[in-house]
Amino acid sequence: MKEVSINVSDLAWEQAEGYPSGTQRKVLLWASASQPKCVLLKLPAGFDVPGHSHMFAEHHYVLEGEYESLGNRYRPGHYRMIPEHTDHGPFRSPTGALVLVVWEI
Repeated sequence: MKEVSINVSDLAWEQAEGYPSGTQRKVLLWASASQPKCVLLKLPAGFDVPGHSHMFAEHHYVLEGEYESLGNRYRPGHYRMIPEHTDHGPFRSPTGALVLVVWEI
């Protein structure tokens, strides 16, 4: 693997495909041509995604705002690792959030 160094402020926000309208992302690292591995995910106020699972672990680090999942509230500074094949969600953010998301692929 090669070293990656980018200035995130140089990246434009784009619509995050597969997420509710208004959800934006900045892709920091791609796992393949079609699947990101590390993103900044900007959740809009009112964000709501049903529960689901992945074939790989998913890591969250909340930078701004907050989101709720399975009765827990995740605020700035919270780190969460969701193991592969684990049902997680639903995810809700009444006020919006900025989350660093990393998938182990």
